Amino acid sequence: MKEKFYITTPIYYPSANFHIGHCYTTIIADAIARYKRLTGYDVYYQTGTDEHGEKIEKKAKEAGVTPKEYVDKIIEDAKDLWKSLNISYDYFIRTTDEDHVRRVQKIFKKLYDQGDIYKGTYEGLYCVPCESFWTESQAIDGKCPDCGRGVKLVSEEAYFFKLSKYQKDLVKYYDEHPDFILPLSRKNEMLNNFINPGLEDLCVSRTSFSWGIPVDFDPKHVVYVWVDALSNYITSLGFPEDDTLMKKYWPADLHLVGKEIVRFHVIIWPCMLMALGIPLPKQVFGHGWLKIDGGKISKSLGNYKDPREYINAYGVDAVRYYALREVPFGSDGNFSEEALVSRTNSDLANTLGNLVNRTISMAYKYFDGITSNPKVTEEIDEELINSVSNLKEIVDEKMNELHVNEAIEEIMEVLRRSNKYIDETTPWALAKEEGKKERLATVLYNLLETIRICAILLSPFIPDTSNKILEQLNTKNTSYESLTFGNLEENLKLNEPKILFNRIEIK
Repeated sequence: MKEKFYITTPIYYPSANFHIGHCYTTIIADAIARYKRLTGYDVYYQTGTDEHGEKIEKKAKEAGVTPKEYVDKIIEDAKDLWKSLNISYDYFIRTTDEDHVRRVQKIFKKLYDQGDIYKGTYEGLYCVPCESFWTESQAIDGKCPDCGRGVKLVSEEAYFFKLSKYQKDLVKYYDEHPDFILPLSRKNEMLNNFINPGLEDLCVSRTSFSWGIPVDFDPKHVVYVWVDALSNYITSLGFPEDDTLMKKYWPADLHLVGKEIVRFHVIIWPCMLMALGIPLPKQVFGHGWLKIDGGKISKSLGNYKDPREYINAYGVDAVRYYALREVPFGSDGNFSEEALVSRTNSDLANTLGNLVNRTISMAYKYFDGITSNPKVTEEIDEELINSVSNLKEIVDEKMNELHVNEAIEEIMEVLRRSNKYIDETTPWALAKEEGKKERLATVLYNLLETIRICAILLSPFIPDTSNKILEQLNTKNTSYESLTFGNLEENLKLNEPKILFNRIEIK
């Protein structure tokens, strides 16, 4: 039986059409999911949308439509965007899905029945855009510490979740599972800023608006949007009604989230799961932001293009590659069109595309596109063969550490080494010498085999390009298990060389 791997993105808030920042998280999760599938895991990759709350209700009212009509349009657009980016999710959950609504009501009732949720009165500060509650001491100059916008004082009857009850268990879990929160800096931030000062019980219902999941035993209340949203990771697996998928995929192996919502995922979510008697996720990774020209991408500022404009101009794999390669995982990264063009030209057109085209063209020119490996080797071959032979292990290690950009860089380094190998072995000179035909065939075989291995390892990151390369090689050996040097078939008729990436001229 295959080992399972359950990976999630946050469920995105559809208050406006999605931007390149949403794409970044989804592409990273997709690359990890594809890599795990390649290496033989049974992967369940989930994404979706978090559709309730006061902000959506207000936006819909301004647009003169119902909240559901408002979000439906944005979600249709989001699904089209994920298709354009080649996102291979297994399940797309919407918090307006009937089964999600029903299951959240059952979770809320269960917690209420066992005494983990109780009724009281909420008085305090609330940030509408972030849908988050703050104490006086947490607010900064009367503003939300997350987004910097104004908070309002609210007073209303509410239900509360006994977050404080689980503080000791949460700290114990952190101690016993040092990799639960990554990067480590986020863990220290949670402990110092939120947990050590003392957790307060959490307000988990609202009565001042109606766009949310009704508390079925007290319908004037709607379930607090974060309780609704966080539950998606288990309601999608059937909890609490059907445990078939829960048994198969839970606990989640990786919750991938933006750094601004780590707090909800590593404080509220684990405490909810403890109260429900469910194992905690194995890991929560809070990645940095993709900024545009140094500034935060903002729906309200509208400082971004529709990501499909970049895809249409430069190709889907150029956009995927740039997002994956440019950002050191865990830190903030910068998105600029200029850097996207530069990275596409240097890595994809020059290093990768040029190598594939040159090599297959030479195989056609000197051997009519037929492969053979007479193994007339020289010392110079060993360095290339060793670097290719070690690549699988190195990439595996980097991917297990979630250092996606470093994994890609290792592959690119081998491809750069291959280009250098062409210059060192000078196939065009070998072709002119009588008696060097077998040496020439060996050199070209080494290059073609390097390309095959790199194309397979690149498939999680740039799937379309990987497929095109493997089609040109016309090989049947495209599995992870075939990544041993020497598995490119001999007497193979290569397909005609085709340009993978045209150099982009900067206007």
